[in-house]
This record gives sequence, C-alpha cells and structure tokens, in this order.
Amino acid sequence: MERLFTRLAGPVLLQPIVHGDQRGFFVETYRRSVLADLGIDDEFVQDNHSRSRGGVVRGMHFQPGMAKLIRCAHGAIYDVVVDLRRGSPTFGEWEGFALDDANHQQLYCPNGFAHGFCVLSEAADVVYMTSAYYDPALEGGFAYNDPAVAIEWPAGVELSASERDSRAPTLAEIADGLPFRWNQR
Repeated sequence: MERLFTRLAGPVLLQPIVHGDQRGFFVETYRRSVLADLGIDDEFVQDNHSRSRGGVVRGMHFQPGMAKLIRCAHGAIYDVVVDLRRGSPTFGEWEGFALDDANHQQLYCPNGFAHGFCVLSEAADVVYMTSAYYDPALEGGFAYNDPAVAIEWPAGVELSASERDSRAPTLAEIADGLPFRWNQR
C-alpha cells in the first residue's frame, strides 16, 4: 500500500496493491500494521456499507472521536473532507478525491474532519470503517452546499440530498461549538 499526496494535513489517500488478470482482481483493503507504518494508528471498531443511486450527496457529517477509512467498492464517488479543527491554518478548507472500483483508492478521514460524498456512477457502494461506534447523539453536520466552504462538486451532476442534509446549518453557524482543536506538532 502506498500513501499518496493530499493538500490538507491529516487526511491520507491510500493506493493499495491490486493483483489482477483476466479472471478479476484481489486487493487487500486493510492491514493494521501497514496502516500504522503509513501514520494511521486508529483502532477501527465498526464497519458500514451504504448504497446510493447516481447524484446522491451525503454529508457533510462528523462525530467527535471518530476517524473513517473509506472506499468505494462498486461504482464511483467524489469524496470530500473538510477541516473542522479550530485554530487550524486550513480550518474550513476542503479537499476532494475520486474513489471508484477501478482505482481502489481509500481515504482516511481523521477525527476533526467532516466527510461527505456524491455518487458519480449509476449507483455506488461505499464501505467505511470507523474508529468509534456511531452515536446519533454525537453526530453533527453542516450543509454540503455551504457557500462559504464552497465545495466544488463535480459539474453536470444533479445532486440529491436527504431532508436532514438539505436542512443542515452552515459551518459558520456551528463553528463556535465544534469540539475539535488543532494540535500543532
């Protein structure tokens, strides 16, 4: 597995080794020791799988204490992370990545970042491990279309969000209450 460049400090884009031939492929998607060598030492405790149709946007979600390791097992998505660490020089900045079933790349979204994605294919299966158990009382989010954050979702995709995500507040409306702090190392 190889660590690829990311502009924001914290998220990690991973390129696994894919063994393929005319029969198909094999890819190792998780090995704790390899991730630790690449700077990811979270213990993942929950594994989730979502299926969404084309154009669906999910996000921007976060939960204090939760990191995620995300991959698109089928189809294609545009995956986005936003820095929520108060005091960070990149607070409120976003970075996006194309994840699909051809490149097999994975994205590590650390605690202190919001996560969301939109589906670029007819449908997509997104699989992600989390470092904390989901707790609806702790989960938070902000609007995927917040004009101040200005995420550039792919052109030509008509986005469709859940009612909850459509009514989410802006980042500015929740910023003072965010529990995340930037820890300069």
